[in-house]
Amino acid sequence: MRPFSYSRAEDVGGAIATVTADRATDYLAGGTTKVDMLRIGTEWSQRLVDIADLPLTQIDDLPGGGLRLGAVARMSDVAMAAAVRERFPMISQALLLGASAQLRNMATMGGNLMQRVRCGYFRDTRSPCNKRDPGSGCAAIPGINRGHAVLGTSEHCVATHPSDLAVALVALDAVVHVQGRGGARAIPIDDFFLLPGDTPQLEHPLEHGELITAIEVPAAPVARRSTYLKVRDRESYEFALASAAVALRVEDGVVADVRIALGGVATKPWRARRAERMLLGAQADRESFERAAREELAAAVAQSMNGYKIELAQRTMVRALEETR
Repeated sequence: MRPFSYSRAEDVGGAIATVTADRATDYLAGGTTKVDMLRIGTEWSQRLVDIADLPLTQIDDLPGGGLRLGAVARMSDVAMAAAVRERFPMISQALLLGASAQLRNMATMGGNLMQRVRCGYFRDTRSPCNKRDPGSGCAAIPGINRGHAVLGTSEHCVATHPSDLAVALVALDAVVHVQGRGGARAIPIDDFFLLPGDTPQLEHPLEHGELITAIEVPAAPVARRSTYLKVRDRESYEFALASAAVALRVEDGVVADVRIALGGVATKPWRARRAERMLLGAQADRESFERAAREELAAAVAQSMNGYKIELAQRTMVRALEETR
C-alpha cells in the first residue's frame, strides 16, 4: 500500500474544504471498502479525511412517516431501528443481508452507496478495465462473466452494482442529500447511480469534495408490507446473483400499489418500472407476477456465461411478490 496522510474532520464545512482543495484527498468513513481499494491498488489517495465523528448519525422522523438517515449512521444501527423495521422492513432486511455483523458495525449508510463494483477484473490491476483505466477495454466481456450484469450494460462495462441497501432505496424513491463548496443539493437516488454508457468510470454525478450528508426516505405506506429477497451462491459473505426489493398493497385481489427494484443483475440498482406499470390494476396472482417479470427482463442482454440470470431475476421477482402478498 502506498503511504498516505490522515486527519479527522471536526465539522462538515472543514471536511468539505479540505477534500475540495486537493483532488488527491478523499473521505474515509467506515473504511470497509475504501481501505480495500487502497490496499489492492485500484484507488489511491494522498490524504484521507476521517468523517466518522461528524454529527451525521441521525435516524430522524419526517412529517408523514418518512425518515432522514444520517450519512455516517452505522448500517447495524439503521437495520435495528424500530422506525425502519416497522415502516420500511425492506431496508432493514437489505442491510442485514448486505454484510456480516462485523462489517455492519463499521460500515456507514453513505459509504454503502459509494462502494465500488466487485468485478474481479476491476480489482485485478493487471487486467484492462474501463472503470479503472478508461479506454483500456472491458476484460469481463470476453472473459469470466458469470456474475455480471444483464441489464443496463454497454460495450464498455458489464459490472453489477454491489449494494443491497441501494436496491431497497431505489424502490422507495429515496433522495440523497449532498453538500459541497457550491452548497447543498438533493439528488433523486435513481439519478445518483449512473449507467456505464460511454463513461463507465463515472458512477455518480458528484463533484470532487461533495459529501453525502443524509438519505431521505419519503413516506410510503405501501412499504410497511415489503420484502428484500436475495439469491446468492452461499448464504454468508456473498454478493447477490439476483435480488428483489418489493412493496405491495393488494385490495380485493387487485394490485393497488407496488414498488419493485432489482439487484445483482444490472449495472446500477434497477427500478423495475415496466413491471410496476403492468401490475397496477392487475390481479395479484402468480400469472400476473410472471408476466410482469418477463416484461421487465425482455431487454436483458446476456454475456457468454450469465444467461441464467435472466430467468433467475424473473423467478426472484415473482417469489418476492408472492412472499409480500
